[in-house]
Amino acid sequence: MNEYGATLLRLMVGITCLMHAYVVFFVFTPAAWARFARSSSVPLPEVLVWYVLLAHALGGIALILGLWTRWAALANAVVMLGARWFVYLRTGFFLKGILIDATKGTVARAGYEFALLLFVATIALVLLGGGALAITRDEVPQ
Repeated sequence: MNEYGATLLRLMVGITCLMHAYVVFFVFTPAAWARFARSSSVPLPEVLVWYVLLAHALGGIALILGLWTRWAALANAVVMLGARWFVYLRTGFFLKGILIDATKGTVARAGYEFALLLFVATIALVLLGGGALAITRDEVPQ
């Protein structure tokens, strides 16, 4: 059953990452995300927006398929660590309301609980691998 636990985690994290890529690209737009990142003191926001999009989109698809799970999870762990560190850490633990105002590029009352949870989930996938039904079996020898 452990294999299926990793599979459920992989699928949910993959779907979440893919949906984040969708929101950044189609709802907020890369330009608005870069403005938001700049207002949060994220370094090189015009470059990092494309890393976030690629990690979330391609990594999300790879996680859903179970393709190079550990690498896809690691790429997204970097994104979530950055989100937690640069954007949400100073706002407190709890999610309090609207996360992002896309028109202004600002954070409004967001806590870091969700970013921390997604970061830990991606690290768990780096450690666990893809689980059952993964295309590539990237298990670490014991």
